[in-house]
Amino acid sequence: MKKLALASLILCALFLYPLTSYQAEKPIVIGAPLSTAFLYGWVAERGIKLAVEEINQKGGVNVGGTKRPFKVEVIDTRDLEPGVPVSEALLAVEKLILEKKVDFLIGGPVRSEAALAAMDIVSKHKKVSIITTGVLTPLLTQRVAENYEKYKYTFRNTNHVGNMMKEFMACLEEIQKIFGFKKVYIMVQDVEHARKGGELMRKALTEKGWEVIDMKVYPTGTTDYSVGLADAKAKDADVLFLWMDMPESAILLKQWADLKMKALPIGFVCAAEQPGFWKATGGRGEYLIVNVVNGGNAPGNITPWTMKFVDAYKKRWGLEPEGYGTSSSYMGVYQLKEAIERAQSLDSEKVIKALEDLDMVGVYGRMRFDKKTHQIIPSFDPKEGAVTCIFQWQAGNRVQIFPPKVAQGKVLLPPWVKK
Repeated sequence: MKKLALASLILCALFLYPLTSYQAEKPIVIGAPLSTAFLYGWVAERGIKLAVEEINQKGGVNVGGTKRPFKVEVIDTRDLEPGVPVSEALLAVEKLILEKKVDFLIGGPVRSEAALAAMDIVSKHKKVSIITTGVLTPLLTQRVAENYEKYKYTFRNTNHVGNMMKEFMACLEEIQKIFGFKKVYIMVQDVEHARKGGELMRKALTEKGWEVIDMKVYPTGTTDYSVGLADAKAKDADVLFLWMDMPESAILLKQWADLKMKALPIGFVCAAEQPGFWKATGGRGEYLIVNVVNGGNAPGNITPWTMKFVDAYKKRWGLEPEGYGTSSSYMGVYQLKEAIERAQSLDSEKVIKALEDLDMVGVYGRMRFDKKTHQIIPSFDPKEGAVTCIFQWQAGNRVQIFPPKVAQGKVLLPPWVKK
């Protein structure tokens, strides 16, 4: 009996040894500075944690022959909250580096102004940072190109307003061919990326022969858009172009539907990205066209990764991917894993080189960083680069309608609009 008990103990020890050894290894700590009370913060946190759980369940990260787990430290930067100074986000980043002793940063800060300011802190402490949510200003990666040695630690695996403008223009040109639209009314939020996006769109649309009736700028937190909408309706706008990341933009869509406006709404609209938008607006958000920046932020069929990710996210968090920042934050962890394993080290210089050489298929296409700017290379073809997702709300579903190579439906008009 004693021999049987001893044998059982030995078998248990042999079975548990790899797990115990793996758990004993020092974790690789990822710092996630995020505005967690807002969509682009909490979806990034969920995407990062999902990827970390998957990687750890498969044994972790191979660092020069040693398997080490990832660990995530999330801190609330509050940088999407109205009136919160940039300095608070910077303190949060420093706390992650100095107190939490993180090895890498993934996520934010989320607001463009805060992320730009944080680049100096990242550089000072030589911490590799992958921006995966928010931060749509082109200035981020322009800085890397202009002062590579100082800012080489910063990468971005998502898009910026310059590329998004090209995507919107291509989408609008397709819509124009079908419906003959020519008059646009622009409404944007009073933040840097939205103002810049609106200005770029006004210029690009004008150059392409569209008539831009007006461009209205609204302070963050605005809850009434009726005056601007009435003006757009009176001036017979065909398209209502929106650029807003505040949750109050849902009110704008309710008012649009109540007015039964002819203008087809299209843009970058935070509140309309989430699966719950349909229910929250009582279906009055139908026909809105939304750019969620990266494929996989809504269901789609871009690569074999896409629906695998969508299903895993739904199983883990109880709903489909919720919008911008979800798939990119998930992929940021996998990009970091690949780079560490290629570098066989956590050394920042070696990981930077590995990230620059990285060429992998992910949730939203072929994922490569431009070596000079550290900006993810975009494309309308998933075999060539990172693909966006522009979807339209149709009968309660988010249906991808652009780019054509990955579209799963066609653009629909409200029944009160004549083609």
